[in-house]
Amino acid sequence: MSRDVQSKIGQHLRAMYDDVVRQGVPDRFLDLLSQLDEREGAAKGEKSDGSAGENER
Repeated sequence: MSRDVQSKIGQHLRAMYDDVVRQGVPDRFLDLLSQLDEREGAAKGEKSDGSAGENER
């Protein structure tokens, strides 16, 4: 590919990336991530009561 074609592809990719970044994270995804964090925190809380698994000694 010529440098001109590579440059045009790069410009289009940057424009598409910028558009995706501007859209942000949908609220539904943020809710799901929050739920996962809560479950992960609860699971760590269970292990911190002295019942550590084999890998956590």
